[in-house]
Amino acid sequence: MHSFLNRLGIDGELPGGSLGHDAWVGSGDTIASVDPATQEEIARVRLVTQEEYDTLATASVRAFKEWRDVPAPKRGEVVLDIGTALREKKKDLGRLVSLEMGKILPEGEGEVQEAIDVAAFAAGLSRQLYGRTMGSERPDHRLYEQWHPLGPVGIITAFNFPVAVWGWNALIALVCGDTTLWKPSTKVPLCAIAVQQIVNGVLEEHGAPHGVSCLACGTGREIGARMSADRRLPLISATGSVRMGRTLSQAVSARLGRALLELGGNNAAIVTPSADLGQAIRAIVFGAVGTAGQRCTSLRRLIVHEDIKEGVVARIIGAYRSLTLGHPLEKGTSMGPLIDGQAVSAMMAALDEAGEQGGTILYGGTHLRGSFVTPAVVEVPGNVPIVMQETFAPILYVMSYTEIEEALQMHNEVPQGLASAIFSNTLTETELFLSTRGSDCGIVNVNASTSGAEIGGAFGGEKDTGGGREAGSDAWKAYMRRQTVTVNWSGALPLSQGIDFPD
Repeated sequence: MHSFLNRLGIDGELPGGSLGHDAWVGSGDTIASVDPATQEEIARVRLVTQEEYDTLATASVRAFKEWRDVPAPKRGEVVLDIGTALREKKKDLGRLVSLEMGKILPEGEGEVQEAIDVAAFAAGLSRQLYGRTMGSERPDHRLYEQWHPLGPVGIITAFNFPVAVWGWNALIALVCGDTTLWKPSTKVPLCAIAVQQIVNGVLEEHGAPHGVSCLACGTGREIGARMSADRRLPLISATGSVRMGRTLSQAVSARLGRALLELGGNNAAIVTPSADLGQAIRAIVFGAVGTAGQRCTSLRRLIVHEDIKEGVVARIIGAYRSLTLGHPLEKGTSMGPLIDGQAVSAMMAALDEAGEQGGTILYGGTHLRGSFVTPAVVEVPGNVPIVMQETFAPILYVMSYTEIEEALQMHNEVPQGLASAIFSNTLTETELFLSTRGSDCGIVNVNASTSGAEIGGAFGGEKDTGGGREAGSDAWKAYMRRQTVTVNWSGALPLSQGIDFPD
């Protein structure tokens, strides 16, 4: 079908589970991975069974006991080599992302680059897993903290970023001394298998034991639920819908485990009269139609000052008219398809609800063929009920404001709190947006799109977004366990808080 698939080892029917080089399993149900642009089958995958999952989890636990003792800088060298191996396969892997997921080729290659960048970041981080020393109130005592590997980490990823989100989690976890067990979305299993093959090769070269990096392709009802309840996995990092996060977090918390959740976004941008509209329009269009609106950071709501709304909307519609919809691997394509028919139905249903709630479709919103749709611009009278929900599709709801405080209220009143933006060249407006009275989101942008976060900062959001943080900054701490250490070298036994306990 495509020569790059052969180079990635993607052909025919493949096992969906792996615990290392030449150690693949998968004897469960067979699923087909299809190109969402053509509905043609790419390859088939055999899912792992419950018994095979147990084999993978057991291997992950066993390997952890060895991997945690490898010095962190050595673990960093392994991860850096994973990044190099990904770089060598970047074009082929980027094409697979575009083919299987549907995002345009520049975005597919950009996603692989993101994993490469995380590998470099993680390798440097391997020498910076810092604790801190505190002053003890007792004489001749040393008080400090240190960080140890946590254990096998379960990673559950969504369809829209089949490589990058794995990288945010797995590559950081590996340098922290954890082993990983990855359940990808069954909508994009081939990307996971291709990545796993690359990682397996690097780990084999370094003599790492089987189980350091495991893959378990399976459904959420079976494998996802099993992971959530598995006490052998002290941390589950999960990316997906709010509904999924609620179910998963209940299962993890029931066993007092950790859940790192990256869930939905319902992101807004405020456009003020002082904004550079040329800059703003480019950012708005990319934010709204990039990945066909299937990013958790996609721009869903546009809050525009009433004096400029008509002109801003006209320019957005003009930009939408110039978009080229087509196969994501074709040069010049601006927007590919939605992931499947279910996503198309959800978009059409949301547009119907918007109309019933006083919204007016100003442009687009039509189902063309297969999983292709035209991006929609919908004027709404504020945050009506459908706007309060996240529809994973290219729908941009437009509303107006008079005073900046009103815009902030509209911005913050949705249940989600991931990414946000303001377009303004007025200091008081931008500083208000960044203040405690401003955006309540985990990611805040000034004169930049809601989409396109860099890996150096911690990624995540508040409220229904789940509160988790991944990738950069000090997000590594979620993958480790903290110890507070007291060393008494005084020869006596002074007690804290001035307690005098009789001999």
